[in-house]
Amino acid sequence: MNASQDMSILSLILQASWVVQLVMLILVVASVASWATIFRKSQALKQVRQFNESFEQDFWSGQSLNDLYNSATQNAKHGGPMERIFASGMREYKKLRERRINDSGTLMDGTRRAMRASFQREMDEVESGLSFLGTVGSVSPYVGLFGTVWGVMHAFTGFANMEQITLATVAPGIAEALVATAMGLFAAIPAVTAYNRYANSIDRIANSQETFMEEFTNILQRNVSGPATSATASGY
Repeated sequence: MNASQDMSILSLILQASWVVQLVMLILVVASVASWATIFRKSQALKQVRQFNESFEQDFWSGQSLNDLYNSATQNAKHGGPMERIFASGMREYKKLRERRINDSGTLMDGTRRAMRASFQREMDEVESGLSFLGTVGSVSPYVGLFGTVWGVMHAFTGFANMEQITLATVAPGIAEALVATAMGLFAAIPAVTAYNRYANSIDRIANSQETFMEEFTNILQRNVSGPATSATASGY
């Protein structure tokens, strides 16, 4: 085997100690899992934005709130977060009106609580997987560094019995150890980048949903003195 083959990445991995190889395996699994999460999260957030934008267009198109509520109820499993938040608030509002509760404070408090609970459930779902990316991004460099430190210790232990140490004898052992650090960075950098990007996107989604909740509450507040069945989104 020639020198270039001895210093190839595959050769360095195969020649590493079992502890370093285990570290590398963990990092490879973490990298694959994080990339799967990145692609899955990208599609999920794109779908959430599309659902929310579509519902907002319907909400401000002039349809009555009752029609929107009926549609949201039928489409509960296949709709977006904003649509389900609206359905939760409207459901609570209608229940309170059916109980002959006409006090605006009681009506609005109940509606807000229902929407807030739905909002939290939806955000928990939207944020799923984000903590995993954060963990991979923050922990992987340290796992890789542990592999490097262990590999360097293993290499220097082997040098102890050598009478003459040259760069040619030191380089392979050090290179094996450094591969673990490189793999740690390879796993961490995409995860951190995706985490920051998705966290920013989720913040925008949360802000748009909170804005919608306030706007919807204002519509109900102005309509509270009249029958709930006559309310329309475009009339305000």
